[in-house]
Amino acid sequence: MKCFSQQNNCPQVVYSLEQSKYYLIDSSILPEVYGKVMQAKNYILSGEAASVSQAVKMAGISRSAYYKYKDKISEYKSDDGKAVTIGAKLTDNAGVLSSVMNEVYLAGANVLSINQRSPVNDIADVSITVSLGDTSLTTKEMLQKIKEVGGVKSAEII
Repeated sequence: MKCFSQQNNCPQVVYSLEQSKYYLIDSSILPEVYGKVMQAKNYILSGEAASVSQAVKMAGISRSAYYKYKDKISEYKSDDGKAVTIGAKLTDNAGVLSSVMNEVYLAGANVLSINQRSPVNDIADVSITVSLGDTSLTTKEMLQKIKEVGGVKSAEII
């Protein structure tokens, strides 16, 4: 590569001809250190550890092992297609949305997002995205439970 600056102060440019390859591997066949690096990362993310030093002590690995692998390993979490967005029309009465959220909670689903528009003619449009995760409920059963809440005019998968 040639520099065309009169002062000959061009930044060094490095081109990599190799691209990273990624594999999805069952953690049971990996060396133990990889799992411990993920534990340390999770301690930091959750706030259980205030620093990297504390996190690596809790995980039982060295700081050098953590720094060697921390940017090279990530945990894969699949929602197995169980995330669903429900659109509902709710009456503008106190506690209706709260009752809907209570049904979601009782079902064991995880709320990912809630959006509510201002009520028009005493009806508010709401969209709720939930992950059914490990619940035994189907999408249809979740929708039916929401429809049965007092003040819910309609609910459908969007």
